[in-house]
Amino acid sequence: MARPRSFDEEAVLRAVRDQFWATGYAGTSLDDILAATGLGKGSLYGAFGDKHELFLRVFDDYCTAVTEAVRQALDGPDVGAYGRLRALVLAVADATASDICLRGCLLAKATAELAAQDAAVAARARQTFEALEELIASCVAAAQRAGDINPQADPARLGGLLLAVVRGIEALGKGGSGPDSLHAIAETALAVLPRP
Repeated sequence: MARPRSFDEEAVLRAVRDQFWATGYAGTSLDDILAATGLGKGSLYGAFGDKHELFLRVFDDYCTAVTEAVRQALDGPDVGAYGRLRALVLAVADATASDICLRGCLLAKATAELAAQDAAVAARARQTFEALEELIASCVAAAQRAGDINPQADPARLGGLLLAVVRGIEALGKGGSGPDSLHAIAETALAVLPRP
């Protein structure tokens, strides 16, 4: 009979996620993970597998959480869809501007570091970006039905544009761009949306 785990799995996964987030995949050693979690090697491997499996687990959890947060931010009736789009873009600028540690987005960080050589990371990142683009495009279509965005515009293209803008804001913020610049980018992107 297996012994019950004597640790909080969610707390361990948060600690591991934060370690990878702070130092990247290559920059995180097994000793770093053990120190962050307080677990021994046997407990860590027994519960989560090797470093790569552990990274994929926390990366998947992060991607799921990001997608769900955007879904909740954009979900609602057609009336108000433009306001939700606007709020999302400005919230990304605000959150990025307030990230004084310049930690950035784990999705962007892992994609930049690993996607070229890790098929599993590339596939999960691609799936997440596609889901985010679809959520944004759906909200654009809702705003079109409400009469707040020109109905002749392609919602999928506008969704891709807004995804690129918010991802770009995050990258620029990690590079040290200031709050005024980030907010100006967000406002400019919103201003170019084709209104009726």
